[in-house]
Amino acid sequence: MATIIGTVFALSLGDALIKSLGGGGGMGLWQLFAVRSLLAFPVLLAGSLVLLDRRRLAPGSIHWIAVRSGLLTGMWIVYYLSLPLLPLAVAAAAYYTLPLFIVAFAAMFGGETVGRMQWAGVVLGFVGIVLVLRPGSEAFTWVALLPILSAILYAAAMILTRTKCRDEHPATLALGLNAMFVIAGTSGLLTGWILPVSLPGFLSAEWAVMGMEEWRYTAILAGLILVASVGTAIAYQAAPAATVGTFDFAYVGFALIWGVLFFGEHPDNIALSGIVLIVVAGVLAVRQP
Repeated sequence: MATIIGTVFALSLGDALIKSLGGGGGMGLWQLFAVRSLLAFPVLLAGSLVLLDRRRLAPGSIHWIAVRSGLLTGMWIVYYLSLPLLPLAVAAAAYYTLPLFIVAFAAMFGGETVGRMQWAGVVLGFVGIVLVLRPGSEAFTWVALLPILSAILYAAAMILTRTKCRDEHPATLALGLNAMFVIAGTSGLLTGWILPVSLPGFLSAEWAVMGMEEWRYTAILAGLILVASVGTAIAYQAAPAATVGTFDFAYVGFALIWGVLFFGEHPDNIALSGIVLIVVAGVLAVRQP
């Protein structure tokens, strides 16, 4: 419980900082990925080698670690793309349909039983997301579907953590994830440099000059991603995905706080009602039948 709450605190704060960096012509996504994890990776590696048994750090399955890291990298790419374009609380609410997908994937691939209460949570969550996104109205934007796609990728990665990567050391999984971030970020920057393609907004492959403020924010993001990547692996290895998923919802509360403090965002009453329904639905969905 403490691990996942601390993890989502770090994740939500990092996402708020990324929203501020990516929303006004600052660093592109690929530069952010590359620089952040280039700072985080050597710190994590050195700490792991000093504090942990090196034999325990040896990966049991590089294949499954790579698949898990790829899913999580794809999840963050999709979610980060939505942040400059959506209120943080709305993006968080759409993203936190993830317990509904965790329930579905756990039933399909993890051999877990899904009861009536969990299916009721799925239905209630659907109603909540309709209230938040309001398809067909002027308030609806297709960008709001991006966090839902990221939720699907995250749920798949967490089920994989529980079933295929359970015996891997959390530090090994964190190293694999940060290595994938560096690969993705560097590939995006190189692609933009080699090919005459101009990508818009946060997808820009151009290198932005970094001043002291940008380096400071990126160093903070590196520390937060260290906490988040290790904490997520520990939590989903130590307990069933359904149990951890319940406390994962602290992210939504943190996102509301950061949205108000950093960006002056105040969701209307309909959106707030939908957010509450999604949280309640998620708690129902991840309960054991």
